[in-house]
Amino acid sequence: MTYETRTEGTIPTEHVLVCLSPSPTNRKIIDEASKLAKAFHANFTALYVSKTQEDNLPDEDSVRLQNNIRHAEDIGATITTVIAESIPFAIAEFARVSGVTKIVIGRSNTKRYHFWERQTVTEQLISIAPGIDIYIIPDSKTNSKIEQSSRFAEHIAPTGKDFLITTALLVGMTLVGICFRRLGFTESNIITVYIFGALLSAILTRSHFCSLISSFCSVLLFNFFFTEPRLTFHVFEPGYFVTFVIMLVAALLTGSLAYRLKDVARESAQSAFHTKVLFDTNQLLQKRRTADDILNVMANQVILLLDKDVIIYPVENDELGEGYIYLSDGDGNGTPFRNHDEDEVIKWVLANKKRAGATTKVFNSAKCLYLAIRINGTVYGIMGIRVGKKVLSSFEYSILLSILGECSLALENLNNEKAKEEAALMAQNEKLRANILRTISHDLRTPLTSISGNASNLCSHYKYLDDETREQIFSDIYDDSEWLIQLVENLLSVTRIENGEMQLNKSLEILDDIVDEAIKHIDRNRVDHEIKISRAEDLVVAEMDAKLITQVIINLVNNAIKYTQKGSEIDISYGVKDDLVYVNVIDNGPGMDDNMKEHAYDMFYTGHNTVADGKRSMGLGLALCRSIVEAHGGTIEIRDNYPSGCIITFYLKKKDVCINE
Repeated sequence: MTYETRTEGTIPTEHVLVCLSPSPTNRKIIDEASKLAKAFHANFTALYVSKTQEDNLPDEDSVRLQNNIRHAEDIGATITTVIAESIPFAIAEFARVSGVTKIVIGRSNTKRYHFWERQTVTEQLISIAPGIDIYIIPDSKTNSKIEQSSRFAEHIAPTGKDFLITTALLVGMTLVGICFRRLGFTESNIITVYIFGALLSAILTRSHFCSLISSFCSVLLFNFFFTEPRLTFHVFEPGYFVTFVIMLVAALLTGSLAYRLKDVARESAQSAFHTKVLFDTNQLLQKRRTADDILNVMANQVILLLDKDVIIYPVENDELGEGYIYLSDGDGNGTPFRNHDEDEVIKWVLANKKRAGATTKVFNSAKCLYLAIRINGTVYGIMGIRVGKKVLSSFEYSILLSILGECSLALENLNNEKAKEEAALMAQNEKLRANILRTISHDLRTPLTSISGNASNLCSHYKYLDDETREQIFSDIYDDSEWLIQLVENLLSVTRIENGEMQLNKSLEILDDIVDEAIKHIDRNRVDHEIKISRAEDLVVAEMDAKLITQVIINLVNNAIKYTQKGSEIDISYGVKDDLVYVNVIDNGPGMDDNMKEHAYDMFYTGHNTVADGKRSMGLGLALCRSIVEAHGGTIEIRDNYPSGCIITFYLKKKDVCINE
């Protein structure tokens, strides 16, 4: 027995269950159960128990059942379908598993006239579930005998093919029996052959009537061909009458059991298929990371379940998006589609969050059945199914709701993940801003204090200072000002990059000119280091933003000056390698260990090396360099220089110069 349930929200302490049926007064029972659920602020579930996945109900009952299911859904019930042989046991077991506290069920006015007749569903339920409050509402009196006879006639009505198979089996078993008799086999063997024929008839035909006919005809044929006197229906020995009865009962039981096993096997196969569809849906949705992929999975699984065309309309911020059609034959899946003739029904489903369209009372002239893909009041899309005029069975509809529920849950989880990522990004940005403010407040204080002190000293003691001392003070003020200018430039660049506002003004530039311009703006402490430029033999041209690439070279060289000892050698070289232009900044300082290399491009990371000039570094240089180089479509890397120091290289795309003569 398998349950397919769709639930929303949290489960309250009270849980009301109403039983669905094709009864004309079941609508009244549903309304009473809804009132009860509202009075107790309880969760509300509507349960339909079917003995088969394909309800063999008359058309009138099938339409009435679908209307009752639709009415229960419209007033807020969670629809659940159960496949089980025993209706009372299924209701009681579902109530136990789902935590149901109150059951609302209709009571038929049909009375039992004999003590041996089976108890009604209501009476059986009361005895099975004594611990649950059961509210019984009188149901309408129906002519059960007429219904049973009509269903019986529909169930056993044979086809021409069934008659041909049954006739062929009877003829074949008779011929086999004649052969057995000539070979000297006993009558018990021939009886077994006829029973086997009745079994084959039950397996190969659709109607129970054929098995019944096969059983009776087997007895008559055995009497006619194999008992004395032969070729007549007379019997000399009275014991044959007992044989005939046992043979008939054995044939009937064999056929009945065969039909039962065949039905169980068919239902098991269908149930396994639907379970596989749900399992595969869950597995596929777990692997999807975009809303479009999730909707594609849902559409394909619905097609697999119903074998009907599906149309999906995504919804974002309560705005209906462009539709995509998925055909059951697999052609053109995911093709943009919009049927403006049905815009009104689609917008109605979006606004009311209820199903509408074909086979419903709302916009029943529409070509598709439309359902909202929703959870917790949020609509993520609208799904249309081209059902035509055929109403989905209760079991199919229950599976469909389960797929929609899985899809809605996956979309909600996807939104939650995006919200978490945005929150984490906001927290990271806030942390970045806090670090910037803290670092700026510290780093600006030192040079500003120095500038202020030197300026105050000049103002107060200018006349008493010799020329050498005044030049030193002016030089210190200039150095601190240049350091502040570089700091502000880096901060502005970092801000533009973080906000996505950095725009590249690319043009063809000669690398010799870029390097020469960068050297002019390098830290004045370069006099304490030996800086060499290894120029390329040929002209090196690349497409770049000259100002930003100049800033990259300045940062790299200043970084080498800061973190290497006085007298160190710093070599700037550039050239062409394949289709790339490279620039190397090489020093023979202490270098970087593996941990420093791993975090060298992190913002505000300064490592554990001591800054040579005593000033505190903000750790923006390499982070900014990488951002600028990558914005140009290039790369940057750090390597060890032997025997000591490191090599920082960045690459840009080469650009050839066309000269028109």
